[in-house]
Amino acid sequence: MLRWVHIKGGTLKIKFLGATKSVTGSMHILEYNGKKILVDCGLFQGRREESNYRNKNFPFDPKSIERVVLSHAHIDHSGNLPNLVKKGYQESIYSTFATRDLCVVMLKDSAHIQEKDAEYLNKRKNRQGLPPIEPLYDINDVEKSLALFRGIGYRKGFYVTADIKLTFFDAGHVLGSALSLFEISENGKNIRLAYIVDLGRKNMPILKDPEMIDNLDFMIIESTYGNRLHDDLRKADEKLAKVVNDTASKGGKIIVPAFSLSRTQDIVFSLNRLQDAKRIPKIKVFVDSPLSVSITEIFKLHPECFDKETNQIIAAHENPFGLEDIRYITDVEESKKLNHLEEPSIIISASGMCESGRILHHLKNNIEDPKNTILVVGFMAKDTLGRKIVERKEKVKIFGEEYTLRAKVEIIDAFSAHADRDELLEYVNYTKDSLRGVFVVHGEEEQSQALADGIKNLGIQNVIVPDLGEEVTI
Repeated sequence: MLRWVHIKGGTLKIKFLGATKSVTGSMHILEYNGKKILVDCGLFQGRREESNYRNKNFPFDPKSIERVVLSHAHIDHSGNLPNLVKKGYQESIYSTFATRDLCVVMLKDSAHIQEKDAEYLNKRKNRQGLPPIEPLYDINDVEKSLALFRGIGYRKGFYVTADIKLTFFDAGHVLGSALSLFEISENGKNIRLAYIVDLGRKNMPILKDPEMIDNLDFMIIESTYGNRLHDDLRKADEKLAKVVNDTASKGGKIIVPAFSLSRTQDIVFSLNRLQDAKRIPKIKVFVDSPLSVSITEIFKLHPECFDKETNQIIAAHENPFGLEDIRYITDVEESKKLNHLEEPSIIISASGMCESGRILHHLKNNIEDPKNTILVVGFMAKDTLGRKIVERKEKVKIFGEEYTLRAKVEIIDAFSAHADRDELLEYVNYTKDSLRGVFVVHGEEEQSQALADGIKNLGIQNVIVPDLGEEVTI
């Protein structure tokens, strides 16, 4: 198994500090000639006590980091940046322009949610005589981190340190997502290492397809769906139509936990398409998330990320994220009124894994009614409330109180923005002739190991599924 590759003049070390044999908290360090580059700085989501500890305590000194490279704006990749800055990091944070713009609203929203959830939980703790909890960071920490962002365009190579050139390529995962190519050249040697986390899918609506990077020596690749295949997107529309029609006929509500970034826009896009084709009835749709509203507006500012079809729709002065009966909600009181709706409706709300935000209130108020449907449209990490709903646990806890799961649970994974097993192997196969080693991350252990075995079957022997905290020297 590969552990050492010598480069004349220096050695490159990779330390895997998050999303190893799991899918949250992405965080890795590249170190070359004493300079440390932090690649992603995401929030870990899972059991509350473990999450609090891991998110508060970095396994390194933030002041020792030379630069930060951010792949995309999802909170499990960006969400701990304000804490990094709070703990002493003061250098640049490199991302695409769209990721920078998204982080303006997403990190502020993260701070707001943490403050509100702490406030809500502390009321109960106060009644129980327990000490209060504190949010991980506040809006001031967010503002300080945002001041460090530096936007870089796709395919515009630049030196992130004196020895390492960085180029972003379109990942096709979410708006502004990037695959990062690190090139180290010295004394005639040239090492090409690509960070393929997270990788998107071909032929998905709205965004362009992922770009292929060739002639790679080493690759760090995700494995969220390392041993699973997605349904065809056309089947997703069929299933979505069936869920809407069945639930509406019972007079129920459809509660959709969805990531504010990309997934919400994908669902609205699909509902728009189904209504235009008269495959579903006119039904009230509520996007109940201030963040989703802001992100939808940011989408409109970045046509460079859109595929041809979406740009044609926009050119025709149509709104791909608009429906006749859609309502985007930001006000808290308007959100509370949804609890008293008695007519069929669709409520799309964050967070995507049901760990925080307004979705918790909607689940609390609707999970025990068998007329309702909880529609899962994305991956739910181990130990999250979303995973417990996917596993159809009879009892689940929301805000510390127990509820009986009586609502119907439907799952459509074809909307996933993550490449599946075949798509991941296709990406590796594209550059396999030059590959000297692959590191498999961002997947639960069985998914990561299954993908690693598939990569070995392509003829690549140096494939590692790193442990948390493992360091490899190239």
